[in-house]
Amino acid sequence: MEYKKYLPLGSVVLLKGGKKRLMITGFCIITGNDKDGMFDYCGCLYPEGSVSSEKMALFNHDQIKKIYAIGFSDDEEKEFKKKLDEMVKKEK
Repeated sequence: MEYKKYLPLGSVVLLKGGKKRLMITGFCIITGNDKDGMFDYCGCLYPEGSVSSEKMALFNHDQIKKIYAIGFSDDEEKEFKKKLDEMVKKEK
């Protein structure tokens, strides 16, 4: 099954060329002041979790090779995703 971005928080993925799984912990991370430097996701190593604020992985949906687990999703999360999509479309 193919999943559209954005996967729910807590989803566990493996990136193309990656050897270690990541758990999604956030969305639309901008590096610096450049909106062109926006990544779809941020994540931490799985199962270790966040071990340092300097060890956050930034990646885009098209870099995901395999999805191991889908995080929790409810009505609140679905409403948030609608707003997130609208915000990202306005920024482009």
